[in-house]
Amino acid sequence: MEPHANKQVLVIEDDRTFNQLLCKQLTRMGLSPTGVQRWGDGQEFLRGNEPALVLMDVQLPDGDGIEILRELGSQFPVIVLTAFGSVKNAVNAIKSGAAEYLIKPVNLDELEITVNRVLENAHLRQDWQFYRSRSKAVRKNFVVGHSAPIRRVMEMVDAVAPTGTTVLIQGESGVGKELVAREIHERSFFAKRNYVALDCCTLQENLFESELFGHERGSFTGADRQKKGLIEAADGGTLFLDEIGEITAAIQAKLLRVLETGQFRRLGGTKDLLANARIVAATNRDLGSMARLGTFRQDLFYRLNAFVITVPPLRERRDDIPDIIEHFIHHHGFSRRIDKTVSPNAMRVMMTYDWPGNVRELRNVMERAIILSRDETRIEVDHLGLDVKPKPPPGETFDFDMDGEPTLEDLKERYMRYMYRKLRGHRSNLARAMGISERNTYRLIRRYGLSSDPE
Repeated sequence: MEPHANKQVLVIEDDRTFNQLLCKQLTRMGLSPTGVQRWGDGQEFLRGNEPALVLMDVQLPDGDGIEILRELGSQFPVIVLTAFGSVKNAVNAIKSGAAEYLIKPVNLDELEITVNRVLENAHLRQDWQFYRSRSKAVRKNFVVGHSAPIRRVMEMVDAVAPTGTTVLIQGESGVGKELVAREIHERSFFAKRNYVALDCCTLQENLFESELFGHERGSFTGADRQKKGLIEAADGGTLFLDEIGEITAAIQAKLLRVLETGQFRRLGGTKDLLANARIVAATNRDLGSMARLGTFRQDLFYRLNAFVITVPPLRERRDDIPDIIEHFIHHHGFSRRIDKTVSPNAMRVMMTYDWPGNVRELRNVMERAIILSRDETRIEVDHLGLDVKPKPPPGETFDFDMDGEPTLEDLKERYMRYMYRKLRGHRSNLARAMGISERNTYRLIRRYGLSSDPE
């Protein structure tokens, strides 16, 4: 998808032959032109459409081009066409709101260059206005880990990212669904445009609709000016809808229209606008069950369900915990000027804890631990604030009940076998959790015959 593909262009030119020539060239460029010969016809078109660009003759049979420019220039980029190549006419046109001017007869190569430049400048201006209105710094996020479950997720990301297909990301709260959405955006051709995120459960219905679709002036009390929504802010980029299972039935219907037709209307508006953004949605709810119960539209569910990525909870990818901890220590600024490490006991607790809050909980625990450890270089169990005796998963209980009176060696072997199953035989994670070197870990694995698959 080209950034300006299928964008509407209005051509107002009273010379029928020249009008048709311009429209034919704009079509070759991948745009969607509409040609009219009078300003009155142009006004009629603008009542039901919102073009990305207007090409207009400065002298029309039913209107003064300079006066029309003063009305149009604040709403759309306008390229003025004039047969009078004087500097005065050009300056007047620019002062009145024209983005560019072309002198007739127009060179078609010059037309293409000028149109592309004006559209690109309009896009950059829109991006700048979006970033200015959202003054929060954009922080780069990356999915961290190399475990088998997260590798499978990234394989799916790599497969779907270049396609432009709508994606639904499923997973428990805190697993990092938005990080996966960011990876999809960054690995696609949409990455050169905005990534726009909206939390679907933080706004009331009217505010949410206005935020997503925008609104026209006077559409509700307090709407004293037109506002473009996040669909327009994401033009050519990615729109991420977090917790989409929370949206109301009315919003579901409007979002379905966007996905089916690629069009939408601002709140209080009558014009159909082009939605040129890839939609990635996320949920921690079972949308399939909700669709069967009637609390979520089935047709919208089927649209979203075209490509699903399920992000596993942290307890199912424990091998990633050391990497995530390292990432938080070194890339989130918690540690300030002190290079922190994690003690073997603290690492063991974190490796065996179930993390009901997933990666988000781990991040909060690390932030707390770094603050509480103050100037110490090592994070200990006491700094974590976690239950140091977490309940083990079913079938993995460390059982001290043994026949007779076990020797220390018996207990060591039993503990080693338990930890080996728990950490799926990952030697470096075993070494960290048990507080011994990898060489000693390898020696114990061989001593107790644990070199086969722990599963």
